[in-house]
Amino acid sequence: MAETHVLFVEDDDVIREATQLALERDGFVVTAMPDGLLGLEAFRANRPDIALLDVMVPGLDGVSLCRRIRDESTVPVIMLSARADSIDVVLGLEAGADDYVTKPFDGAVLVARIRAVLRRFGHAGGPAGREFGPAGQQEQAALSFGDLEIDTEGMEVRRAGEPVALTPTEMRLLLEFSSAPGTVLSRDKLLERVWDYGWGGDTRVVDVHVQRLRTKIGQDRIETVRGFGYKLKA
Repeated sequence: MAETHVLFVEDDDVIREATQLALERDGFVVTAMPDGLLGLEAFRANRPDIALLDVMVPGLDGVSLCRRIRDESTVPVIMLSARADSIDVVLGLEAGADDYVTKPFDGAVLVARIRAVLRRFGHAGGPAGREFGPAGQQEQAALSFGDLEIDTEGMEVRRAGEPVALTPTEMRLLLEFSSAPGTVLSRDKLLERVWDYGWGGDTRVVDVHVQRLRTKIGQDRIETVRGFGYKLKA
């Protein structure tokens, strides 16, 4: 099995070195950088399997670095933030991050988050894909919702005939909605199915990704059902 390469950008020497050692003990190959500019250079030189970015790093902050990475790649990104209620969390998700972890973090929790994200992207020995739909029922290959067309085998989306570029997380989110159009999916259910959370998670992750998905497939395509969740208009 190929080793998983992690790009880790963190300016605190103690945290960077301790986290790098912990990840390497779990079998990851780690490139650790102290600032965002060096992190961007390392990303372009090494093309890692996942990027772990602290929000507050010098040179190029984590949110800006995430945007640069997202402009060039769909590689999964996890942001690290010092405060759970920080606006930086939302900014990071809006910039294209797939998840975030709050500092200080437990090493085991960080590894679990990394592995969960990698499974969604088909890395770390996880499945490259999964069956979508109620009770694991395989979704039909081609779906249409108005001007929205979804090819579930080719993993391609078109809107009014034009291709729509989605990150893997956005694609999985759309596939969950399209597997049960008109059915309300709660935020907790989406966290479980899309983010692979076997534990409680921050529903802001869902809300920001839904908003990002709306900007790409149409603002009125996914409806908010207050107090319950979201549904795809059939």
